[in-house]
Amino acid sequence: MSVLVIAEIGSVHDGSFGNALNLIDAAAECGANAVKLQAHIAEAETLRDAPSPPYFKSESRFDYFMRTAFTPQQWRSLSARCSERGVIFLASPFSEESVRLLEDVGMTQYKIPSGEVTNLPMLATIAALGKPVILSSGMSSWKELDAAVALIRKYHNNLSVLQCTSEYPCAYENVGLNVMTEMRERYNAPVGLSDHTLTPYASLAATALGASIIEKHFTFSRRMYGSDARHSLEPSEFADLVRGIRAIEKIKASPVDKNAVERFKVMKETFEKSVAALVDIGPGVEIAPSMLGIRKPGTGIPAARIVEVVGKRALRRIKADTIIVDEDIDWTEEGKA
Repeated sequence: MSVLVIAEIGSVHDGSFGNALNLIDAAAECGANAVKLQAHIAEAETLRDAPSPPYFKSESRFDYFMRTAFTPQQWRSLSARCSERGVIFLASPFSEESVRLLEDVGMTQYKIPSGEVTNLPMLATIAALGKPVILSSGMSSWKELDAAVALIRKYHNNLSVLQCTSEYPCAYENVGLNVMTEMRERYNAPVGLSDHTLTPYASLAATALGASIIEKHFTFSRRMYGSDARHSLEPSEFADLVRGIRAIEKIKASPVDKNAVERFKVMKETFEKSVAALVDIGPGVEIAPSMLGIRKPGTGIPAARIVEVVGKRALRRIKADTIIVDEDIDWTEEGKA
């Protein structure tokens, strides 16, 4: 199964419906399989004086969520645009009210954001729908994550779990790919990475280690306003990430037989070496070490067999500065000096 590549648009559209549509188009053109937005309903999610994250203090969270929210009709249009562009429509809910909104829109699967892992009432509401769930884990302990996984599995087992570090941007030292591989064993489930680093490298490494899902923030420009743009990939970078993931998939799906060297025949003849005569060697002459050298091309007796040639007799004249072949040597018992 191909790696599911999610372009995390989040709220980088900054409340512009047109920007959101264009971001979906751009993500599809970059090769994303899915596009994810965030469904915030301010009154249902946060108090007005709740603190803003340390990396975005320009406006209150309540005001930001109010300003960047979409109407139900706009959400339906965003879902329709994803269908038109052949990408999966995803949106993270942050309250049970936003779950109801997304159900009305026709959400087919849910991405649980890291901050909602301990929101067990909302998780129960989502799990009871019986739809696929992608669970992010950015700020959760194993105990908290175990509880969320157990709750979801009470309803169904169509679950994937993402390693994530709730750090913006995330340092390479804190990516935690070891956690991703442990999740696969711990939960016997597809796993992946929600990558908050500033480059594609962690996502590529996760793919090589068996990630089934890669989620990466996506923006037109890191100079856009908002909480996520500055740690997102721009279109050319995201397209390169997708190409890298697909290349790694092909590499992993193509085992190589190290003994199948026939296709290297020309290369071996060109670059490997053979036993060569350094002097003229007459017929019947016992071949001494001083008569031999190792030279390109690799079309004669391989260099590794030079000890087999020493002490044998020549069957015919071997000219100096020529490669020695098996037919030049008397390999019989009589040929031994």
